[in-house]
Amino acid sequence: MRLLRFIAIALLLAAPAFAQTKSGAAVAASKRASTKQMVLPSHGDGLLGVFYLAAGAGPHPTAVIFHGFPGYEQNLDIAQFLRAHGWNVLAMHYRGSWGVKGDFSFEHAAEDADTQVRFILDPANAQKYDIDTRRVIVIGHSMGGFMAASAAAHNKQVVAAVLISAWNIGGDYASRHHGASAAATVDSEAKSLASDDNLLPLSGTSAEALAHDIYDHHSALDMNNLAAAIAPRPVFVITASEGLAPSDHAFAEALRKAGDAHVTERHWDTDHSYSGVRAELSAAILEWTHGILPH
Repeated sequence: MRLLRFIAIALLLAAPAFAQTKSGAAVAASKRASTKQMVLPSHGDGLLGVFYLAAGAGPHPTAVIFHGFPGYEQNLDIAQFLRAHGWNVLAMHYRGSWGVKGDFSFEHAAEDADTQVRFILDPANAQKYDIDTRRVIVIGHSMGGFMAASAAAHNKQVVAAVLISAWNIGGDYASRHHGASAAATVDSEAKSLASDDNLLPLSGTSAEALAHDIYDHHSALDMNNLAAAIAPRPVFVITASEGLAPSDHAFAEALRKAGDAHVTERHWDTDHSYSGVRAELSAAILEWTHGILPH
């Protein structure tokens, strides 16, 4: 009788703990997708954006997605698609863009890209947001392609990069203005930068300031010079028919020359915004990650 009574008491004491464990597992498994408004400190200002958090138990693979210059197309459909397939995706604006305080410059944007990646890789943030720091990638479109390459070069824990019609800021500048005078190149670049209302969402800068920025730092802004720091990690180079494909292919070749055997290229006959192939673009990125992420 004493033995039976002891067993009964032991089962009663264990039941709450068992129920709590089972309940906790159910909560984790049924965690809903959510969207968090984010403010990330970066060099004295606060970057603004959103963090798309995946449903279900983590940790989740996580992408940081960088928009272009100035960012009318933010590629948030890619972010939503990845989130629906179990990814967290951070999407922020750079300093001096889209209402974020501070001055916009290409150097500031690169610093802000590093800030976002470091936030994702921070152990406390990884635990808070269910981030698998072994499976963190960067995705960038246009100018954001350069920022993705820069962030990958500066942060070795980034496992892979996706570049969508990447703008090789310094390399493009050097090829278009070879042999021209400083005054002529800055003037020409300023006119190009000011076109299509590109400056309206930006603050603390001007077309002339950005043109001088490129002229003074074109080597640091040349994506090909980052190839050695990025290799041998997987890179997906995606191009369209708007004119950037040759320079992006040159970057892919620079990666291969640096010893990167994991470079994939894909081309779509479409415009710079990938109009008409957005669903295919998102699906291709997800499919590519299946073969390159650690398990």
